[in-house]
Amino acid sequence: MANFAYVKMEAGIDDMFNFQTFANSMLCLFQITTSAGWDGLLSPILNTGPPYCDPNLNGTIGECGKPAIGIIYFVSYIIISFLIVVNMYIAVILENFNVATEESTEPLGEDDFDIFYEIWEKFDPEATQFITFSALSDFADALAEPLRVPKPNKVELIAMDLPMVSGDRIHCLDILFAFTKRVLGDSGEMDALKVQMEEKFMAANPSKNSYEPISTTLRHRQEEASATVIQRAYRSHLLLRCVKQASYLHHHRTCSIDTLRDAAPEKEGLIASMMGKKYDKSPDKSDTLSSVSVPPSYDSVTRASSGNLMVENEEITGNQQSSDAK
Repeated sequence: MANFAYVKMEAGIDDMFNFQTFANSMLCLFQITTSAGWDGLLSPILNTGPPYCDPNLNGTIGECGKPAIGIIYFVSYIIISFLIVVNMYIAVILENFNVATEESTEPLGEDDFDIFYEIWEKFDPEATQFITFSALSDFADALAEPLRVPKPNKVELIAMDLPMVSGDRIHCLDILFAFTKRVLGDSGEMDALKVQMEEKFMAANPSKNSYEPISTTLRHRQEEASATVIQRAYRSHLLLRCVKQASYLHHHRTCSIDTLRDAAPEKEGLIASMMGKKYDKSPDKSDTLSSVSVPPSYDSVTRASSGNLMVENEEITGNQQSSDAK
């Protein structure tokens, strides 16, 4: 304003674009920053005397400018404002664009982990940092891509071999590490990302619960399969014993005692007592029950005694009839 306030109004200098007031000066500087019409503002400042300007009008230099100061000021201002400031803005925009492009090409980002924790809160409302193995399938199916493991997913989740603590519970970090490894694979970046995820988790959950895994999902499945096989084999064994005992009791009930040569398969124990109650006979009348077997009831004893008396009476009456016939 002190050097260019009263230059001749021509070219780019007019009633609005001039250096007479602070507001008009800022407007001229903004025009220079956009690199549009700055030469029109500089042209009147380069006038030094007649016939281009009147040096005796309104002041020491009148309406003439100061070319040396004008050139130095305009050149330095254009370099600072346009070549440095504007290019800095462009560099920041390009950098942000590159970062956004890299994040879009990466399989996992911060947003994916944030969504993981948001869904975790729904399955762990009390913030125990654990969920049960039975809820793992629903949790994996509820996640967003690319961490989502759609149903049916039990076989794939078991194959991840996740550590488990007492109560068939799995920790949040173990699940996150396994799902991340499923997406990224065994790469060199996995270790660095694992450390980063653990640091972020510790920052969000300072009171991390310490735990000691006692099993894994794969081992848990193997134990279940082994228990199922053992149970089926034992049931088959019990069924075979029951069939043999039932077959013997059926023959014992329908055939005479002389035709039975083999001994009872089950002489004592639970199967013998239960099958004996069902057929109302003991497996072998000559064998006594041990202390571990169930003692015979009063009805069974009296029924057996009355049966023996009836057999003896029939033999006596038969002998009498044969003697009378003679």
